[in-house]
Amino acid sequence: MAKFRVATHGRLQEWVAQEKGYYEAEGLEYEFAVYAEMQASWGGPSVGGEIKYGALESFQDGRACEISSACHWAVNQSSSSGKGRMWGHAYSVTPSGIFVSPESPVRKPADLRDVEIGVGYHSGSHFSTLQMMDPIVPAREVKLKFIGRPSDRLNKLVDREIAAANLFGAQQYVGEQLGFRKIVDTTFMIGFLVEDDADLGDVEKYFRALRRAQLDIDLEPEKYKHYLLRELPERYHGMVDPNGFGPGERIVFEPYTREMFERTHRWMATVQVFSEEELGRGSYEQAVLA
Repeated sequence: MAKFRVATHGRLQEWVAQEKGYYEAEGLEYEFAVYAEMQASWGGPSVGGEIKYGALESFQDGRACEISSACHWAVNQSSSSGKGRMWGHAYSVTPSGIFVSPESPVRKPADLRDVEIGVGYHSGSHFSTLQMMDPIVPAREVKLKFIGRPSDRLNKLVDREIAAANLFGAQQYVGEQLGFRKIVDTTFMIGFLVEDDADLGDVEKYFRALRRAQLDIDLEPEKYKHYLLRELPERYHGMVDPNGFGPGERIVFEPYTREMFERTHRWMATVQVFSEEELGRGSYEQAVLA
């Protein structure tokens, strides 16, 4: 029987469940698709120095796994367009923020009005920047630079190739330790996308294992932070101390409801990230495994 393939998404839970033997306890035959390695295959052509390829496009092209994660906007859009189905019994929340260099003159959110912000195309950094900047700048007026993957944005910020960038998870903790300043918090929700041919019994085993892992992380996060280094470029391993990291993404075992799904879809239509033709029309019943 084929193994259940899991995309790790740069967080702790999958690694803790592996360390503790929770998958085996559930009888789940699995293998990891490490998020950082999976992303290495992403990429579209550079258009004017920008990468117009992100989480959503990777879903459309098909990820080599039965379950994976991305911001809930991308999962909502993918599932409502018929590319996989959103898991409706859990979601997660990741710390995130728009960061600038220590020497930057940017000090408060309003200072970002005319500053180009590095984000990933059609990914959590893209959507969360638009949403969290909206009280300051209308979404269609936010200046964005589509840089690519999370570590690409961190690299360009560290190398002073961009004035500001949206960082989340482990990349955010690296930025903090290197002295970069968070100007706007962009913490956002992440969803789970289940491939159409995935065994739902295996999906349930996976989530039972993650629930146990989440409890371990909540109780003793200091034991597991080192796993975040596995999803960071080697260049940063000697520059930071994972003992200073936070626990990162936290899985919430509550429903992703119809109201949440539909409100998210309406927001995407309002900010016009997608054209009328691109915007998925699938109903909650069609798109979500509730």
